[in-house]
This record gives sequence, structure tokens and C-alpha cells, in this order.
Amino acid sequence: MFNDAPKHHVYQALTPDVVLDALSELGLPVDGRLTALSSYENRVYQIMLDDNTSVVAKFYRPERWRDEQILEEHSFAAELMADEVPVVGPLTLHGKTLHHTHGFAFSVSPRRGGRMPELDDAQVLEWIGRFIARIHNVGARHDFATRPTLNVNTFAIASRDWLVAENIIPLDQQSAWVDVCNQAIAIANDAFNAHPAHNIRLHGDCHPGNILWTPTDLPEGGPHFVDLDDARMGPAIQDLWMLLSGERAQRTQQLSMLLDGYEQMRELNRSELALIEPLRTLRLIHYSAWLARRKDDPAFTQHFSWFGSSDYWAGQTHMLVEQCEAMQEESLYV
Repeated sequence: MFNDAPKHHVYQALTPDVVLDALSELGLPVDGRLTALSSYENRVYQIMLDDNTSVVAKFYRPERWRDEQILEEHSFAAELMADEVPVVGPLTLHGKTLHHTHGFAFSVSPRRGGRMPELDDAQVLEWIGRFIARIHNVGARHDFATRPTLNVNTFAIASRDWLVAENIIPLDQQSAWVDVCNQAIAIANDAFNAHPAHNIRLHGDCHPGNILWTPTDLPEGGPHFVDLDDARMGPAIQDLWMLLSGERAQRTQQLSMLLDGYEQMRELNRSELALIEPLRTLRLIHYSAWLARRKDDPAFTQHFSWFGSSDYWAGQTHMLVEQCEAMQEESLYV
């Protein structure tokens, strides 16, 4: 458990003046109004301009991605937008999409509003399925050169090994968590071996909060996708399973609606349906390591004060036990 006060963190140097000056130096007529948006990985701000329009500036978490990896994200967004896929990508300013100030890499994007989609609406799910397929059609054209691949090693084994090596897990919970984590990794690994998937470039974090919906009576109504920060190589089903929720019957119905749209534009390898619960398991393990690596972030204790306690890790152990059972059940079938 983390009882110490957060240490000095590099983001503490990212003051409002630094943010506004950075955009002003790019020639954007900022008027001084700035609003921090919800983001735990990077720092994201809505910034008002003199004409009462706004842009969104994203200051990337230092040392997470190298510049060439960020530029691959930008290039992917540009490919998608060129194919008229509704993705919000960075603006090109002074011939560049990636800029630097005070040790921070940042980009500036147009502001696009919207709300989370209604995932109990068959038409909405079908529509989203079509656009995810279009993302994948572009993603399958070639591979990322520098961005990682989502697999058992990168998401689960590396996370487990780091958590143990850094003594993150309280001693009274470590043995139980490690034992069930090892079981979960073994079951997930067997699933990936039994159902090999072709890896393509993905959105990577396609949960409902990263899909904004605008009224369909507007010229650009419908879904648009934001935050390609987690774009990486992986199986296509990764961009679909996070949109499923509820009991098995409800998830099956949601998946059917998504695939009704998806397969209008692209065929899905149905063998990948067996990877839904293994992928959920990898994300669960990876998320604990993600939280632990950010414990010195000044925003950490405010938003994740519950992390690190014995109760937290006991809960994680229980969820991994449930995932071991779920991974051995018959996969969703549509």
C-alpha cells in the first residue's frame, strides 16, 4: 500500500502558463481560457481562442512513448481521416503534428463534442461496428514499425514480473495473487495458441468513453473515435469486446449487433471470439501495473486513493479467479 505523499512529478512543471505559451508560440490566438479535461494518462486541455472556438491540446506523458511512436499514431490517424473514417486526429501546424516545449511532447487537435453512445440501441451498435471495420481495413494495410503488440507477454507476463520485482503487492496478498495470476496467464496463453489471430493496427482502447456520438440529424452525425494513444498491433476482436457488458445473453446480443455492422465492411475471424475473456484477463493484469507505475503522479492519490491496499489486491485475486473460470467456459457464439 502506498502511504507516502506523492513525490515531485514532471507534470507539476506543466503550468497553465506553459500550456498557453506553447500554443501561442504555434501562432494560435489563445485568449487565456483553459479547461483541464479528464485524462489520467496524459494531460489534456480545452483551450479557447480569440474567435470563441476551441482546440484540444494533449501533452504526452514523458517517457511513455518515443517521438517516433507518437508519430506512428499521428500517421495512422491521418490514414483513417483520408479514408473518411470519423477519427479526431492532430492538426498540422508549421508542417508538424508533434511539437515540444519545456521537455513535453504535445499535439493540438480540433475540438469535437459528443456523448457516449447508447449501447442498448441496435442501430447504434451496428453503426459503430461498421466504422470499427473501416478502422481495421485501414489498419490491415501494413504493420506498425515501432509500436508494440498486444499479447500475453507484453500485457500480462511483463506486468506480473514488474509488480513482483518492485514489491508492489502487499506481502499478505502477494502469494495468493501471484498463484492465480500464473494460472490465468497459462489459460490465456493456451487460448491464444489454440486460436491464433492475425495482428493488425488497432485503436487499442475502444471503450465507450472513446467513442463520441453526435445527433444523426447533423451533417457529421453518428460516432467519431478519439484517443488513439493506445494504438498498437493486436487481434481485431480487441476493438470490439470492450463494448460488451452485462450478462452473457446481453453480451451475445450486443456482439451480434456489432458484427451485423462490422461484417458489412470486413469479415471477422470468428475464432477470435474465443479470445474475448483472455483479452479481458490481460487487461486486468496490465491495469494493476499501469496504476502502480503512476503512483507518483500528482493526480494519482486524488483519483486512485483506493489502489494498493490489501483489500484492493484481494479483490484483484478474486477477479482473476473468476476470469480463470470465464476463460474455460464456452466462448460467445454469434
